[in-house]
Amino acid sequence: MLHVSLTENKKIYFASDNHLGAPTPEASKEREAKFVRWLDTIKADAGAIFLLGDLFDFWFEYRTVVPKGFVRTLGKLAELRDSGIAIYFFVGNHDLWMDDYFEKELNIPIFHRPQEVESCGKRFLIGHGDGLGPGDKGYKRMKKVFTNPFCKWLFRWLHPDIGVRLAQYLSVKNKMISGDEDVHFLGEDKEWLVQYCKRKLETTHYDYFLFGHRHLPMTIDLGGKATYINTGDWIHYYTYAVFDGKETKLMNFEL
Repeated sequence: MLHVSLTENKKIYFASDNHLGAPTPEASKEREAKFVRWLDTIKADAGAIFLLGDLFDFWFEYRTVVPKGFVRTLGKLAELRDSGIAIYFFVGNHDLWMDDYFEKELNIPIFHRPQEVESCGKRFLIGHGDGLGPGDKGYKRMKKVFTNPFCKWLFRWLHPDIGVRLAQYLSVKNKMISGDEDVHFLGEDKEWLVQYCKRKLETTHYDYFLFGHRHLPMTIDLGGKATYINTGDWIHYYTYAVFDGKETKLMNFEL
């Protein structure tokens, strides 16, 4: 379990699903600038920042090459991390090919699976959310292919100019790969992440479940003082969650 200590007046922030680079690098620059402004806004009281996946619409690390762009985001994350703010990154279905670049260059640990986190006496389960819960079998099969070491090895043999362009095209155009969900609340019985959280509560108590992936900001009372929060996205909603040491709330960034 990861333990995050908060000093007085410090908070934990959670955000996900920026999909920087989509649908084109030029089109995402305004959204990136807004995200950087948010990071600037929270740096005064941030005790920790959790990025819950799909920061990029596509990311792949060759041995000596990473995708071009995102300089302002990477620079701001480096600044915050160098200032002493803890940052944790959970890979999503669009950046699941992330390896150790963030860890080596930014000193930001990478997680490929949900993690238990404890802070101020509250217990969290945190992750991106893709492939969890019942259903979505097509994506789960596809994810096994994408994460297969042999498939990654084959892709790495493509020249980056070809591999990155191909992956960006598929990420935007192919719903199976992009995970472009219908951004409407489906009801608790059909929300796979809600069902996943309820099953986890059968064996372990968590005060909060924090996930992204659905692109739909929501807060759902699961009973027994447990709450599921989806952080929404930075495409339509510009929402994030914040824990002040006592409770976790969804917020909207307006600047």
